[in-house]
Amino acid sequence: MDNGEVYAQTTENVPARTVRPGRGCCSFSLARPSRLRAPLKLAELVLSLIAFICEEVVSQCTQCGGLYFFEFVSCSAFLLSVLVVIVYCTSLYARVDQNKVKDSDFYITLVTGFMFLVASIVFACTSDETTAETTAVVFGFLASFVFLIDFGLLHFENARRSQQRKAEGPPPSVTQPLNEASR
Repeated sequence: MDNGEVYAQTTENVPARTVRPGRGCCSFSLARPSRLRAPLKLAELVLSLIAFICEEVVSQCTQCGGLYFFEFVSCSAFLLSVLVVIVYCTSLYARVDQNKVKDSDFYITLVTGFMFLVASIVFACTSDETTAETTAVVFGFLASFVFLIDFGLLHFENARRSQQRKAEGPPPSVTQPLNEASR
């Protein structure tokens, strides 16, 4: 028996998947974070990197605890910023749960901004006030403020989204039982 006749009417040839230009696994777009948040995400990335580099330039210190704490926080902030930007701006965003990405971004931004602020204050209090230390502290404060501004925008967006859900109201209730419709 020829299988071609049996399956000819029910099966279709699936065309080979073509990759459109700019839509492959390595595409990059800043369209997912809102218009205000995309520049903030890039600013967080750049400012935390500059703060980390300036801290690494410090050659000696008398009270190094603040320096080491600042180093840890600035490096962690940079790496977390890279991770968030990669998830938002690549095709990876479509493969993961968007609500979990937004929730993670919310908490990462809050904790990172707060920790960067604390680390900048501690480093400013324990530094020897060299040019490299002062520059690192300034960029640390700038980065922490950008993180906290981004958190404020995230909080505002979440509040607005929840207000829109409340305005939609509950789903309409069924007033007629299903078995009455068939009578």
